[in-house]
Amino acid sequence: MGIVLKESYRNTVTLLVAILIGAVNALFLYTYFLGDQYYGLVTFLLSTAFILKPLMALGVNFSVVKFFSLFTSKEETDKFLSSALWFPLVLVIPLGMIGVGFYGKISDWLSEENPLVKDYTYLIFLVALATAYFEIFYAWARVHLKSVYGNLLKELFVRIAATILLFAVYLEWINAHQFVLWLTGTYFLQTFLMMLFAFKLYLPKFSFSLPDNFWEIVKYSLYIIMAGSAATILLDIDKFMIPQKEAIEEVAFYAVAVYIGTVIEIPGRAMSQIVQPLTAKALNEENDVDVLDLYQKTSITLLIASGLIFILVNANLESLFALLPKKYTGGFWVVLMISITKLYHMFLGNNGAIISNSKYYKILLPYGVGMAFSVILLNDWLIELMGINGAALSTLIVVLVFNTVKLGYVKKKFNIWPTTRKTWIALFFITLFTVIGVLFNFKFHPVVNILSESVLLGVAYLFVLIHFQLSTDITAVYHQFKSKLKK
Repeated sequence: MGIVLKESYRNTVTLLVAILIGAVNALFLYTYFLGDQYYGLVTFLLSTAFILKPLMALGVNFSVVKFFSLFTSKEETDKFLSSALWFPLVLVIPLGMIGVGFYGKISDWLSEENPLVKDYTYLIFLVALATAYFEIFYAWARVHLKSVYGNLLKELFVRIAATILLFAVYLEWINAHQFVLWLTGTYFLQTFLMMLFAFKLYLPKFSFSLPDNFWEIVKYSLYIIMAGSAATILLDIDKFMIPQKEAIEEVAFYAVAVYIGTVIEIPGRAMSQIVQPLTAKALNEENDVDVLDLYQKTSITLLIASGLIFILVNANLESLFALLPKKYTGGFWVVLMISITKLYHMFLGNNGAIISNSKYYKILLPYGVGMAFSVILLNDWLIELMGINGAALSTLIVVLVFNTVKLGYVKKKFNIWPTTRKTWIALFFITLFTVIGVLFNFKFHPVVNILSESVLLGVAYLFVLIHFQLSTDITAVYHQFKSKLKK
């Protein structure tokens, strides 16, 4: 776990900075500078593009991670990486032609409830294309165990660009329409920079020759698309469906609450970048000891780290909402439900990576289809019944059910389980501190409340963590830090 902790630590620092900047953007700059309608528009466009992204990447980013370690000769590696670049074009080109031919009908359908969407529909395809190739080049870097630069681009670059652009709107250097266009361009620049880094790590001799196992790679890619699509659909389909039933401003209100809830997954997003290729390598080498070790250590480490954020988010929710415009403060239940889904996902550790990089990856096709259809059907019913709370409830139900299925599937096929006695101790204290934080609030200024409650709860949580030695990795980091302070 040494390389995992090293890369994860760097990625976590990047993510913490990115989340801080993103929080300023999502909670304040968008809400005050851009306005409800254009904030809702940006959220809708990006969410729809992210739904299309796995389809346009054709699962190639997952294939790069799974198969790269199998190639031992430069010739076959070059063929493999070359095919990773041109293979998505098999779908991208005809999809683009269809989009051009039926653009009028597509834009009319998407803008039926909210006419503002009509003139920006084409941006969905462009952002999806840029982000699809970004993921391919990012996977290219990750298989070389170089995830930090890509993580900087993925998590920090666009957020900083958005901050600059939002201030440009405020200073009236650009208008809201130009903001949307410039933000789209940022995704293409992000992909270009990732491409340069990937080619610096490994520049293949480009060709249209196929690797010997090309059709095995294609079959895997097509199956795995649904895995990537299911995760993306689960995260973004609600933001796509809300404007079909509610005013587009509701997407902005929902996005704020969801953003607060999703910070729970910061440690998982940081660790997954390096854990996925290591999991693939352990499975390819049939190293059962390493697979189990990664499974249990990622589970407890992510649960503990995400648990602290879960406590602080929900304990400080009342104070945080007090800092926002009043119309954005109706998302208490959305935050709670989304944060529970994220915490449960962290509890699973590298469960998904074990399935997707094993010979049992085909199960992800029916799993992904079931998850996608379930969340769509539940959203269609519950959004109409409960508004944005219904969208969050749909996500919670689907995550609890289908992630439990994944937990049981890995147990059945690999006879491994992520939990230990420490897992239940951690869950007990996460629940306890969350309840205490929600029930007992100071009556000072919201910023003072957030700082004071975070320090008190954080110190108490850290004491429990170290006292019970819930994670050997986190405890080791603590003792290293303590030793450096003494020196």
